[in-house]
Amino acid sequence: MTSSNSGSAHQQAKDWVESISKNEWTKPAAAVAGTLASLGLIRMYSNGPVYKNSVNLKGKVVVVTGANTGIGKETCIQLAKMGATIVMACRDPSRAHRAKEEIVKLSKNEDVDFIRLDLSDLSSVRQFVSDFRKKYSRLDILFCNAGVMALPRRETTKDGFEMQFGVNHLGHFLLTNLLLDLLIASAPSRVIVVSSYAHTFGKIDFDNLQWERNYSGFAAYGASKLANILFVKELDKRLKQSAANVSVYAVHPGAVRTELPRYILSSWWKKLLVTPILPLTYLLLKDPYHGAQTQIRCAIDPTLQQSSGKYFADCKEKMPSAAARDDQVAEKLWQVSEELVGWKKK
Repeated sequence: MTSSNSGSAHQQAKDWVESISKNEWTKPAAAVAGTLASLGLIRMYSNGPVYKNSVNLKGKVVVVTGANTGIGKETCIQLAKMGATIVMACRDPSRAHRAKEEIVKLSKNEDVDFIRLDLSDLSSVRQFVSDFRKKYSRLDILFCNAGVMALPRRETTKDGFEMQFGVNHLGHFLLTNLLLDLLIASAPSRVIVVSSYAHTFGKIDFDNLQWERNYSGFAAYGASKLANILFVKELDKRLKQSAANVSVYAVHPGAVRTELPRYILSSWWKKLLVTPILPLTYLLLKDPYHGAQTQIRCAIDPTLQQSSGKYFADCKEKMPSAAARDDQVAEKLWQVSEELVGWKKK
């Protein structure tokens, strides 16, 4: 190319840039581009960190409650990719089998099993443990992941407990204790209990544990999530006293787009209020993949063994509320829970 042609091309490019800058459409286009960039940054911030490390879980057995949807299903996918044998502990067989097909397809791991578990029925919890023991002789990681949230009206489990306290705490309390000997025998092993930031507005009222008075869906949910952290605290204490090599963690997954808040839209007026802002949930709430990151880290990170009994959020150890650090309440809740579920260590 001659210098004359080169100079001409340069001038043409300069003229083109100047013409664009003078066009009115470039101003709204720039505004749109800026808005999209801002929304992208909000999305990245809302999703939170990703735990990028991986370990070989071949030969390890993992149980995940609530594994057919949300962060439970995502946890199954990610750990199945690492080679783990996954046992999905779910209430609805048809939904569980559909989720199982997806987990196998995405992880390329055929070692995915389903055993029915209904945490609102303690006889189902015991049956699950019996069925599990017939098929497996070890348990390396237990995710107490399933839960219900903010029921608008007080409901009870088959055993008569307030539904959120019964499912979120008591069902997992019994399940963990009935499987504890396998966890100890398979050590080093881990238990991850999914709590929530909602524990900060929870209160353990031993005179009204079942919310027979002054029921509030959100308050009852907060109490059940507080119970989760207190359970982890007391379980960790007891495991250390017996020198068992089992690590336990409470985790807050963050605000995640899952089915958990489905009861929030249970009435027409709530739908009317919430529907207009639903598009914002894509920006402000984590997707299940990012929501599962904290519990995945707690399950596999070898550096966290000394952090057993702690509370984690956004893949980091965090300080829970003062109520969640009360040793006396944790011990009493354990004793009361033993009585309620009809289990006591021999």
